[in-house]
Amino acid sequence: MATGTIRYWAAAKAAAETAEEPYSARTLAEALDAVRDRHPGELTRVLQRCSFLVNDEPVGKRPHDAVLLTEGGTVEVLPPFAGG
Repeated sequence: MATGTIRYWAAAKAAAETAEEPYSARTLAEALDAVRDRHPGELTRVLQRCSFLVNDEPVGKRPHDAVLLTEGGTVEVLPPFAGG
């Protein structure tokens, strides 16, 4: 089990009502399941449209249960941004 920080941006930040919070999980899937449990409702809907960076690396199309988290790592939750 690794611990680290989840950072929310834009609509995800508004829906979570926080800029960041800790995670304690082995995989991105586990961390996101915990987020959905803590923040049911709008954030759960926003997460469906988000992309993710784990330790500054894009997750892309990889299954979230295959993305291992590291001790002291960072997960960035990035909703679609307008503009470019």
